[in-house]
Amino acid sequence: MMRWLLAALMTLVSVNAHAVEAVPVSNNAPVTDLRPFAEIYLDEPDRLQVSTAPDINGVVQRIEVTPTHEGTRHWAVIGLQNPGDEQLDRLLVAQHHRLAGSGVVHPDLGSVRIVGITPSEGFPPQRVPSTEADVFLITLDPGATVTFVLELGDDNLPMLRLWEPNAYRDSQNAYTLFKGIIVGIAGLMALFFLAMFVIKGTMMFAASAVLAWVGFGYVLIDFAFLADIVATRLASETALRAFSEAMLVISLAAFVLSYLQIARWRLRQTSLLLAFLPLTAVAGWLSFQTPELVAQISRQALPVVALLGLFSIIVAAIRGNERAVMILPTWVLLIGWIVAAGLTVVGDISNDFVQPALNGGLVLLVLLIGFTVMQHAFAGTTIAPALAKNVERDVLALAGAGDIVWDWDLQRDHITCGAEAERLLGLDRGALQGPPQDWFPALHPQDRDRFRAVLEATTERRRGRINDLFRFRGQDGHFRWFRLRARPVIGTDGEIIRCVGTLTDQTEAKTVEERLLHDSVYDNLTGLPNQALFLDRIEMARAWSNEQTAQRLFVCVVNPDNFAEINDQYGQSVGDSVLLTMARRLGRILRRHDSVARLSGDSFGLLVYSDPNKLEELSERVRQAMGAPIPFADEEIVVICSLGIAGIDLKAENAAEILDNAELALRRAKRQGGDRAEVFDPLMRRLNMSGRSLARDLKRAIAEDRVKLQFRPVQDFESGKVTGYEAVPTWQHPLQGPLSWSELLEVASHENMALQMALATLDRCAQTLGEWRSSGNPLTLMVTLPIAEAFRSELVGDIKTIIARARLEPGTLQIGVPERIVTDNPEFCVQLVTRLRDVGASVWLVDFARRTSAPTVLSRLSIDGVRFDEGLTAHVGERPRTDKLAEAMFGVAGALGAKVMVAGVETDAQAAKLKALGANFGVGPAFGRAVTSLGKSKKLQTQQAAE
Repeated sequence: MMRWLLAALMTLVSVNAHAVEAVPVSNNAPVTDLRPFAEIYLDEPDRLQVSTAPDINGVVQRIEVTPTHEGTRHWAVIGLQNPGDEQLDRLLVAQHHRLAGSGVVHPDLGSVRIVGITPSEGFPPQRVPSTEADVFLITLDPGATVTFVLELGDDNLPMLRLWEPNAYRDSQNAYTLFKGIIVGIAGLMALFFLAMFVIKGTMMFAASAVLAWVGFGYVLIDFAFLADIVATRLASETALRAFSEAMLVISLAAFVLSYLQIARWRLRQTSLLLAFLPLTAVAGWLSFQTPELVAQISRQALPVVALLGLFSIIVAAIRGNERAVMILPTWVLLIGWIVAAGLTVVGDISNDFVQPALNGGLVLLVLLIGFTVMQHAFAGTTIAPALAKNVERDVLALAGAGDIVWDWDLQRDHITCGAEAERLLGLDRGALQGPPQDWFPALHPQDRDRFRAVLEATTERRRGRINDLFRFRGQDGHFRWFRLRARPVIGTDGEIIRCVGTLTDQTEAKTVEERLLHDSVYDNLTGLPNQALFLDRIEMARAWSNEQTAQRLFVCVVNPDNFAEINDQYGQSVGDSVLLTMARRLGRILRRHDSVARLSGDSFGLLVYSDPNKLEELSERVRQAMGAPIPFADEEIVVICSLGIAGIDLKAENAAEILDNAELALRRAKRQGGDRAEVFDPLMRRLNMSGRSLARDLKRAIAEDRVKLQFRPVQDFESGKVTGYEAVPTWQHPLQGPLSWSELLEVASHENMALQMALATLDRCAQTLGEWRSSGNPLTLMVTLPIAEAFRSELVGDIKTIIARARLEPGTLQIGVPERIVTDNPEFCVQLVTRLRDVGASVWLVDFARRTSAPTVLSRLSIDGVRFDEGLTAHVGERPRTDKLAEAMFGVAGALGAKVMVAGVETDAQAAKLKALGANFGVGPAFGRAVTSLGKSKKLQTQQAAE
């Protein structure tokens, strides 16, 4: 009773006590799988308490086992029973490595599975020497039931079997024969491909030899043939097994790259293998540090490399690559082998023969790959007999032509070039001897991709000829042009075995061609772009412009007024020197984004980006730069220039039309006396298109009294009444439409009648004013003379006669003088204005503030009033800064003792604001519509009353 209580108490105290079921061992069974019956205990470092398997009588014992080997933490317990009446000898076998079920993540690479066995009775089993497994000899007495406690080397026990000794020996002998055959084939294959690489020296054989040696090493390790050689047997085998799997992945990737020549244009002949050496070294070091990690990466990378290789092979085969077509079936078999290996690793396929079968399949696949390489390498080594017959004649012809021989051997990927090319370039001997990659440093950077594309196209199409120009850098840094002419040489199998041709130095011819091309777009005297290139730049500027930027782009034509005199006086050579000086000066005054060109003999074109309000400043800067004296011997040559300026017109048909606009403005500046700048106006185009016919139409219209006078009312801000009018002559042409007063005078200048028309109009206005005043209307009339020809000394006598003929009181006829005329000739205008006032005319300065007149000139100018156009006052009352500017300008006029008139007044509110700022008179739609010259005094009185 006490014994049962003590047993129960021990059961409660010891949580590790368990009972196992005994496995009966039959005398007729050659092998029994014990793994399903084994109980595994993990992390039990100190001791293990177990209950033994019940014997034949059902008695269960409890035993406590202590480790016999230091470091034991994991245990396995099995029970064996001999139900027969004979003693049984059996071998307990635990394989060190088993591929089936080894896993992809944290794979099992093999280990010592059993380090010791403790039986529940009898002597411990004896270890049988073996390089592949842990083998123990177990003896079972008749009717005995024995519980065995196994001390495990790690926490994994993939297989545990009980073998009949003779059956185990026969099985090992059978597999040993198979393994020996596989290892022998793999070794012979590795040696053979190594010898072929030494003989041929091609990249394909190098990659094939590496792959063969990797396969040989893999089966040696997996079949445990190195166990007797490596001192630390299982630890080194684990690292070597991980390294072999990594090398299998690396060698497959290297083989694909070399076989398909994917890296031909980026690596040298041996660079591909050398590029994998650091990766191999890293894999080897990691294999001895963390073999499980290396194996995990390798097993995951192997299908990726195989699938990428299959994709590359299919793409190359579609593009007609014979190599890819030949290797495709073998690669499909490789994919099948990887699938079978994957199913085995994850445990879907698990039997004793699958691991040796996979090793044999790997060796056969490497053998097929090697035979494919050999077939391709040796099939096209012979030259077609028809071509060999002409070799001697071709060699003699080539020697007579003096060209440089160029030969590309595709099998060795090696280019042989004549030494003459290296001598011409000043390169070292052998610099152009080697793979195509060696040529890239000598090629011009812009020609490297084209050189690669030409060679690739020739090899892919297997036909055609190479005929292209390439630039090569010499030792001195200069480039020389060479023409490469070559054709592929086809072997008996239809594949290209080499590409042979010649290199011809084309540097001199190319230099002449470039010089001719340069001269076609550049001026050979000044080096500036010529008119063709200048037009192209205008067209590009117009194409890149929008509405805003186009308003700041201008084309200027600069032409000297006295160049013909310089040529006549000093000779053509001096004239050329003057043109060179002009070109240099124009280049210095322009900014980087501007452009200058020589258009013709003595004309220069400028394409400038400028503020429209600073065009006068630009033209003045150009004229000053051109006008600086040019020293010549003891004299100085002064160049006087005129400028024509035209804006970039987005609606123009082409760039030539824009340049023509600038030339029209230049002709206008020449007609005005030269030494000036003119901005293109659309009227110039109309005048140029219609010529003198438009002027004759105007002359006829004047004779038929079809040039009308319109009178715009002028209101006095102080009294709020219309106190006068402004005369505006107009003409409605039947085709050209309405022409303004300035345009009328421009047209009249074609018949040299602009001055006569201006005086005749002034006389008509004076007669009309005389009729108004004689009928009792105390009005004034302003007439603007917009042409410089009118302001001459004789104008004083003409005005005096006109006033006397119309019997006008002094100051009632107001003469408008544009500010630009005063600016162009200030001294003369100061005297002329004073004399005009003396004869009874009232003089007003019109279009004030469009140009900046010198204060000294304004202070001496005796005028009665100043008229501002709408450009200054358009936004009065809307923008505070505009109001302040207008008030300041009105103050300037007041300081001169002149009254202020503002044009373009549209509303009463605007008129009130201008009055508050200091204006005296206003002209514009706010004060009524204009009346024609047909109206008599009664009509004018009605109009005045309406106002």
